[in-house]
Amino acid sequence: MTVPTQLRIARLAANPGVHRAFHWLHLQQPQLRRWQLEMLRIPAPPFGEQARGAWFIEHFQALGLANPHLDAAGNALAELPGATTNTSAGNQPLILLSAHLDTVFPHTTSTEPTEVESRILAPGACDNAAGLTGLLGLAAALRHAEFVPTVPILFAANVGEEGEGDLRGMRHLFTQSPYARRIAAAIALEGGGSSAVVTQALASRRFRITINGPGGHAWMDAGTPNPILILARALLALESLDLPQADPRTTLNIGQIAGGTSINSIPASANALLDLRSTDPTQLDEFESAIRRTLAEWVPTPATLTIEIIGDRPGGSLPQDSPLLTTLRAVDRHLSLRTDPGLGSTDANIPLSLGIPAIAIGAGGLGGGIHTLQEWYDPTGRNTALRRVLLTLLDTAHLAGQSSSPVA
Repeated sequence: MTVPTQLRIARLAANPGVHRAFHWLHLQQPQLRRWQLEMLRIPAPPFGEQARGAWFIEHFQALGLANPHLDAAGNALAELPGATTNTSAGNQPLILLSAHLDTVFPHTTSTEPTEVESRILAPGACDNAAGLTGLLGLAAALRHAEFVPTVPILFAANVGEEGEGDLRGMRHLFTQSPYARRIAAAIALEGGGSSAVVTQALASRRFRITINGPGGHAWMDAGTPNPILILARALLALESLDLPQADPRTTLNIGQIAGGTSINSIPASANALLDLRSTDPTQLDEFESAIRRTLAEWVPTPATLTIEIIGDRPGGSLPQDSPLLTTLRAVDRHLSLRTDPGLGSTDANIPLSLGIPAIAIGAGGLGGGIHTLQEWYDPTGRNTALRRVLLTLLDTAHLAGQSSSPVA
């Protein structure tokens, strides 16, 4: 920890505008809760985030943020303008603060929240309604305080973080969006918590395995190769793969199996979804090849095997001496919090894989039952975590402004 960084954070925390933002967050916790309950009532299944995105645009507009709009991918975006610099507006570096709109739950899932004492119970209550509420709360606090950051802050309620979304919202922002070449650093709000921070991006590859056959009648076509049985045997054979349990840890999960038409029909197809993850991206290539070989050995003629890659999340890591991580550690020391760097698969994967400083960080409170119908969130203590994010965000914007030059 360098002394200049610690002094800079102390001065930032003493800034009257920052104090006004802190005060807003302290007084408006009931408003944050109302926003969280309201957004939870809007389902946001994979590839179905449009209604929740529109809700965010309305609230971005109400807060008076600049340029609220949905981009080509469906991300809900708005800007907090920065101080005037020597760079043109369209070339000026900015800092991205994001939270993903989507949940893992299909559109048929009821997301109506219930409240039990301080807890909010609903699918997606923590992942990621907690992060989305923090995103909106921080935007509101900065607008209330009339705070002007050194460089602009781009607020993004983004699509496609979960499952087969394959980080499509972030991919668009960092590769095809007009903002792509301007993002100097990124902070993703992910669930609850006030100490953990993801600084290493866990690489993963996801597959849809399909076995096709002629199908037929259970009695008259008995003996015809059954894709469900073939798939079951092939998947069991994957247990023989010698996946590393330590460094580099590698895991394989079979998350879903489907197929068949009726009890008295030999199915014409069956499929499964597989998730392969590793702390070493090279392991993904090695075990993808092993998976393909193993599965192929179990598919007899005339059945056929198709393996489709439906997700490919790149890995990466934030250097230990990164100014973003140095800032976070100084902020945590100022707030008497613990900095607990870790590994995860989050929206931060995309910028980290591109060498852009990024972290995924909790928006405070506690949560449990993540990705289940019993998911819950307790916002108690959220205020401290949002101060943590606010100071980190503003100091990162300051550093980007100090070193800003036209983005190539």
